[in-house]
Amino acid sequence: MEFVLGIDGGGTSCRAALATADGAVLGRAKSGAANIRTDLTGARSNIVEAARLAFINAGRDPDLIPQAAAVLGLAGANVGTYRQQLEAILPFAASRVETDAEIALEGAVGSGDGAMAILGTGTAYMARRDGKARAIGGWGFQVGDQGSGARIGRDLLEQTLLAHDGIRAPSPLTDEMLSVFRDNPEGVVEFTTSAKPGDFGGFAPKVFEHAAKGDIVAIWIVDKAVADVEASLNVLDLRDGDPLCLLGGLAPLYAPLLSARHRALLKQPLDDALGGAVAMAARYFGKGSG
Repeated sequence: MEFVLGIDGGGTSCRAALATADGAVLGRAKSGAANIRTDLTGARSNIVEAARLAFINAGRDPDLIPQAAAVLGLAGANVGTYRQQLEAILPFAASRVETDAEIALEGAVGSGDGAMAILGTGTAYMARRDGKARAIGGWGFQVGDQGSGARIGRDLLEQTLLAHDGIRAPSPLTDEMLSVFRDNPEGVVEFTTSAKPGDFGGFAPKVFEHAAKGDIVAIWIVDKAVADVEASLNVLDLRDGDPLCLLGGLAPLYAPLLSARHRALLKQPLDDALGGAVAMAARYFGKGSG
């Protein structure tokens, strides 16, 4: 097979990389969200669009998409039959849908032992020891993803309404958030009616920013989120010397806030999740795959 595709899809965006059969990347592109549990049809559309743009970025004809095989690491692939449903409607020559955690671990530590934490719109954790991998979390915004950008944003909106009702003391952050909705709490509620995890997650950097300034509400939210991340890392039972890689948009914000023990394990990832998907695609579908 001449081309393989690596796809990394989450609650905020979908990235694609077109590569040769031995994994050399030719082109990259990005499109909209691709969480297959929250929006399977929309995810499929954005996956195909990212692949099309990656072909164009590589100077190749997008009409060749049906001749390329793909490994897709996608949010929402760890529950239900969503991965099977998606594989049935993808246009690629062959498709293998994995979880976003699996491609992230592959990118971060390669095929060896180690652990990674995805800290972005959602959260997920995975560790590999002696060739056996264990996943933690990644259960979605409604019942999981503790410490995620989506949960942080949701907590911020909740605290903003509590401050408006006088149940808790307001802060500069809650005042600022209410002003975003023109000082109308009903606007906050209307926002949540159709908001997706990525929409909530867009407020997360603001929370970390205000926490650094001493905002009492922001500190409460961040402390809660850090405790949630620490609890998940503890379950991975990491040993001294195990590499721990933090991935995702919130990783740089979390890194200095972790416990001394976990900070001591932090290592730079070998590659990102998209690189992990490309490596897996080359291994499964490339020249040496058989």
